Amino acid sequence: MPTAKHYLSLVKFSHTIFALPFALIGFFLGLKFAQSVYLGNFTLYQYAKKVEGIPDNAILASYGLKLLLVLACMVTARSAAMAFNRYLDRSFDAKNPRTAIREIPAGIISAHSALRFTLLSAALFVVATYFINPICFALSPVALFVILFYSYTKRFTALCHLVLGLGLSLAPIGAYLAVVGRFDVLPVLFSFAVLFWVSGFDIIFALQDESFDRQHQLHSIPVALGTAKALMVSRLLHLLSAACVVAAGFYGSFGWLYAVGAVGFCSMLVYQHLLVKPTDLRRVNLAFMTANGIASVVFAVFVIADLWLR
Repeated sequence: MPTAKHYLSLVKFSHTIFALPFALIGFFLGLKFAQSVYLGNFTLYQYAKKVEGIPDNAILASYGLKLLLVLACMVTARSAAMAFNRYLDRSFDAKNPRTAIREIPAGIISAHSALRFTLLSAALFVVATYFINPICFALSPVALFVILFYSYTKRFTALCHLVLGLGLSLAPIGAYLAVVGRFDVLPVLFSFAVLFWVSGFDIIFALQDESFDRQHQLHSIPVALGTAKALMVSRLLHLLSAACVVAAGFYGSFGWLYAVGAVGFCSMLVYQHLLVKPTDLRRVNLAFMTANGIASVVFAVFVIADLWLR
């Protein structure tokens, strides 16, 4: 009988650390925008309190509920995507020594249970968007299509890494939409930073399965270009990610705290490429999990601190 721990392992819940910090960046960007636009010398908080007569606790509760809904969307969307990926790839996972211990091929969770978990997570995601605002609800099928479609892409295109990056890049713009209800340039820049960042480190992660993927006619950048050239593509994507982070800093007129966070983020990008060499892939997992986890969390802390102290 599978437990909650097994399902958390199925969806690699710990990997939420990659996109969640960027969702928080999008959320706090939205709050900052809402506090300043169209209200003259009043912040949104002052407007609600003094003009509309809304009490303090109601304002704070509204923001808190919105944040909880955004977090619920992040968890349920990612859970649906990962569970569906495990369901769809179960036959390949069973043949690959690296993945044969996963819950479905190991017989811990049945394929039907994983599919039911996918459908439940997707439904909860849509329900959460309904309670956020109309635009998030209207765009929820689009988001689900992108994150679920990724699981098919390795079967026909080496650009599967970019589709994964696109899925995770929805986090900052989605969280911003939850607060503001409109698109803006700054959160889009952060979304592009996530797209290039995730695509780049997914190429590094895919190096582990290059031989297996080639043998089973699965597509990836390492399969298409080989290890050395795949690492070059990963470096280029990470360079583009760093450029987006720098561009967002200038466009948003951020301060020194943002600059510290940006330097930390870019340093982690460089660090993971120092860890992985075409002839030495032993530290791929260290580059994948540790470096990228630190990069996202540290960057988010400094960006949000910069916004908070303005």
